[in-house]
Amino acid sequence: MTPQQQPKITVVPNDKLFVSEPPAMWFGNWLKSRFHFSFAEYRNPANNRFGIMKVMNDDLVQPKRGFGTHPHGDMEIITYIVHGSLTHQDSMGSKESLGRGSIQFMTAGTGVEHSEFNPSEKPLRFIQTWIVPRKRGLAPNYGSYNASTNCEAKKNEVQYLASDTGNTSANTPVKVNQDVDTHAAEIELGEAVILDLPAGRQAYLLCVEGTVEVNGKTLSKYDAAEIHGDGTPLEVKATGVEDTENGEVAHFLMFSMAEDGSGRKDL
Repeated sequence: MTPQQQPKITVVPNDKLFVSEPPAMWFGNWLKSRFHFSFAEYRNPANNRFGIMKVMNDDLVQPKRGFGTHPHGDMEIITYIVHGSLTHQDSMGSKESLGRGSIQFMTAGTGVEHSEFNPSEKPLRFIQTWIVPRKRGLAPNYGSYNASTNCEAKKNEVQYLASDTGNTSANTPVKVNQDVDTHAAEIELGEAVILDLPAGRQAYLLCVEGTVEVNGKTLSKYDAAEIHGDGTPLEVKATGVEDTENGEVAHFLMFSMAEDGSGRKDL
């Protein structure tokens, strides 16, 4: 592979993420969040979004704690569980608990309220991503995919988790109202997976656990990468693993979307 054939990859190191922790004197040490884009008290005009991704928060919630009931509107919300158990309950009557590798989605649309809680005795980690929908005023909706019962069998394979409702050629367990694709994989040491990223598409890839190389660029745990495709496939290789709920693996999550030239301006 020559340099001219490489997609443009910009590493977003962990130390460039904003770490948010509520004051312990008020609430105890119940939450630690890493914000990938401007959110809540973090305001950075050089880092407001990536394409149609408005929010990516990497949340660690302590046992028997969580987010109380709160509202959302006009947003596609995708939640990916890394470890532990997440219980979702909303104003549409949905209530469900899911574990590792599972994905929840919610079309907030005209308005919905929900809560997120860790009912277990172990810490819960999940990645929540907000996607700007194709249009406003959609009917609220909730759905999910429970992957936690079959994680072992899916090692070293790309899981295609979510796609556009308008993409009739993609058979994914979750459908959202925007041109976005969600992939994840857990990879054993020395193994690699391949993903297509056509020219005209861009992707945001998070190293969830372990260490991976993406076409030769190294990402450690919590690091991310902005990738602008040129049609060259992406090779994601596990170069370092850690002990997880699914054995010793490296682990990534990737969102791909139409190219718009966006990206952080402060790297």
